[in-house]
Amino acid sequence: MKASIAGKREERQRRQNYRERVKAMMSQAIPEKATTMEASSEKAITTEESSDKAAIMHSEAVAESVAASVLEDWSNIRDDAIIQQQNAIIAEEAEKMPFVGDKEALSALAAEYESGSSILKEKIKILEEKYAAIRRTRGDGNCFFRCFLFAYLEHVLESQDKTEVAHMLNKVEECKATLLGLGYLEFTFEDFVLSFTDLLEGVIQGTEASISYDELLDRSRNASISNYVVMFFRFVTSAEIKKRADFFEPFIMGLSNVTVEKFCQSSVEPMGEESDHVQIIALSDALGVPIRVVYLDNSSNGPSKLDVNHHDFIPSSTGSSSPNVTMLYRPGHYDILYPK
Repeated sequence: MKASIAGKREERQRRQNYRERVKAMMSQAIPEKATTMEASSEKAITTEESSDKAAIMHSEAVAESVAASVLEDWSNIRDDAIIQQQNAIIAEEAEKMPFVGDKEALSALAAEYESGSSILKEKIKILEEKYAAIRRTRGDGNCFFRCFLFAYLEHVLESQDKTEVAHMLNKVEECKATLLGLGYLEFTFEDFVLSFTDLLEGVIQGTEASISYDELLDRSRNASISNYVVMFFRFVTSAEIKKRADFFEPFIMGLSNVTVEKFCQSSVEPMGEESDHVQIIALSDALGVPIRVVYLDNSSNGPSKLDVNHHDFIPSSTGSSSPNVTMLYRPGHYDILYPK
């Protein structure tokens, strides 16, 4: 068994090295569109001198046409450069925050909205009655999955619930079977699976593979581990949506008016794509983990009816109605909440 695991890890490292080489080669591939356009422009504009008036007019017309084309293409290039610069600024700001932050008293949230709307400040007071702390996550589009990763494993670490671990390992095997049944090749997701199961088995104490709370936090902040687990969750979510396409299709059509297949390709599997209730339902059902999402926004039914809404996503396969994972949702972002 140990030899088999060692072999898988060696194979995983080999493939990771290969992927890194591919990424390095891709990063060196610089578009040559501008250079090509300049060359074609010069070639079109350069004509033999002629005393024939028609030839001169034709040459000028060609030059004007090519120049206009070059200007239009350069305009597109500038637009792309602006978008890339904006994305780089967003990425730089996001990297100032670790994937998973430290646990903070909920008063830190109140301080954040000190100059905010009165509705938000009142809702935070209501939150403080039921919740003790918050743990922030990086706003990189993967925050829902990173919240789930840490909050779930932290729950297992604190409870030392071996029955829950066995249940999750069974669910993982079911998810692998679903992926294979949908035509995914095992080597495309096996590394992601191992990254998650290594953490899952590690939070149970008393074995050589056991990890502490600090080690769990460090690994959740490690890009090579955290991103692999996020990709596993994304594959699981996508597979669950595809497997139950008839159920999810009405929700997806209401959100984006695209097919289930296209939705999974564009909004579920790629890193950095934000998650909505479709992804939450799918992941919760696939892994059998209840999730509570608490919503903090400016909505109000009047001063006398002000409340903080929440929704519990309870898988039909579990007998528990008590969420193991609680998240705070603010428009476009998820953080972890800790009940009192």
